[in-house]
Amino acid sequence: MTAPQDNESAFKRSLVWFGSTRFGAWTIINLGSRVDKLLIRATGGRYNITFAWPCLLLTTRGARTGKPRTTPLVYVRNGDSLVLIASKGGNPRHPAWYLNLRANPEVDILLDGKTARYVARDSVGEERERLWKKAVQVYSGYEIYRSRAGGRQIPVVVLVPASGK
Repeated sequence: MTAPQDNESAFKRSLVWFGSTRFGAWTIINLGSRVDKLLIRATGGRYNITFAWPCLLLTTRGARTGKPRTTPLVYVRNGDSLVLIASKGGNPRHPAWYLNLRANPEVDILLDGKTARYVARDSVGEERERLWKKAVQVYSGYEIYRSRAGGRQIPVVVLVPASGK
């Protein structure tokens, strides 16, 4: 397990540990995300189930169906852009939201009680490495996910405001 950041509380370290286990990742992805969709909407984005990391609601269009699909995700700010890590808890397969945005890169974000349109792209090379490190500083569990992703390179996604394409 990656050494926790010095500034992480015991509570936050416990959440990282739990989320880094296979059971914890499954619980967060399959149960926590259902609660977070409701909680984030109800509180205008002020609260999510962990209370420890910044979360947003990402709405993509289904790759096959075209139907809207909403997923709560931890994010990192990078200037005007937002960064998402398509880890799926270290699963060897990409998360559905990532496959959806690859097919339809225009997405809606609910953040701080406001909805805005963004355009998604994969980061590559030096930018990817820099943003990965930045994301790991926010949530150290990503390193554990990378080690168990079965050789899959976990995508680092950059969301750029649609008005600034």
